[in-house]
Amino acid sequence: MLLQIMDTKKAAALLLEAYLTGIPVAPLTDTFGNFSLEEAYLIQLHQVAAWQEEGRRIKGHKVGLTSAPMRRQMGVDDSDFGHLTDTMFHADAMPIDLGRYLQPRIEPEIAFVLGRDLAGPGVTAADAIRAVDFVLPALELIDSRIRDWKITLPDTVADNASSGGVILGSTPAKLTGLDLSAVRCLLARDGRLAETGAGGAVLGNPLNALIWLANTLAGHEVTLRAGHVILPGSITASIPVLAGQTITATFTGLGQVTASFAGVHA
Repeated sequence: MLLQIMDTKKAAALLLEAYLTGIPVAPLTDTFGNFSLEEAYLIQLHQVAAWQEEGRRIKGHKVGLTSAPMRRQMGVDDSDFGHLTDTMFHADAMPIDLGRYLQPRIEPEIAFVLGRDLAGPGVTAADAIRAVDFVLPALELIDSRIRDWKITLPDTVADNASSGGVILGSTPAKLTGLDLSAVRCLLARDGRLAETGAGGAVLGNPLNALIWLANTLAGHEVTLRAGHVILPGSITASIPVLAGQTITATFTGLGQVTASFAGVHA
C-alpha cells in the first residue's frame, strides 16, 4: 500500500499530536498499512518542517539501530537516521524533566562533533576522519510516540528514528590515536552496573555509522554541517529510566557523562 501525500501529512500530524498530549499512538503500519521507507522519511520530514516553523534549529543527526543488541531489542534489522534539534539537548548532570517524554529509554554513544561539512556520495573513512573535530561521551534518550514500542522499521523512521534527547559529556577527545572500536563503556543506573559494551558493537566502528549517514543523506540532498553533533548508535542495549534516577556512562579514554532525572520514583 502506497501512502498518498495527504496521508503522510496525516501520519505526521498524529505523531506531532502525541508529543503534545503525551499519549502514544498505534503503530502507523497498523493505521495506514504497510508503507515504504521513502514514505516513512517523508513523514519524518513533515515533522521536522513543523518544528523549524516553530523556530527550532537542526543541530545534528542520529543514526539508530546500528548494533546487534539494539536490533535484537527493537526487533528491527536495519539502520535508520533522525534529526536532532536544539530543544533536544540537555546539560551534563543537570536535572532533566521526564514529563516531556512518553516512553523514555537511555543508551550510551560516542558522539561526533564535526569541524567541517561532510557530504556524500562517496564519503570514505579518510573523509569522515578529516571532518570530525572531536568526539564526546554521550547518552541518548530515545523515546517512541508509538504505543508500547511496537515498531517496525517504517514506524521508527517516521517517528524521527525514535529520537528524544541528548546529553553530551564535557571531555572532548581528538580521534588521533583513538581506536573507537576498542572503547569500552560501563552503563550504570543509580551506581549499579546495568550494561556493558564496546565501540565495535556499532557497525564494527562508530566511524562507519558516520560514513553510512553521510552517504545515505546524499540521496536526500542533505549535507552534514560543521558544528553539528552526530550520534552513531548505541554501544549497548537501551535501558528504561524513571524520575529520580541517575544514569552514568563511563568510557575508556573518553571520560563519563551523566543524566540526572528530576523528581521521585513512580
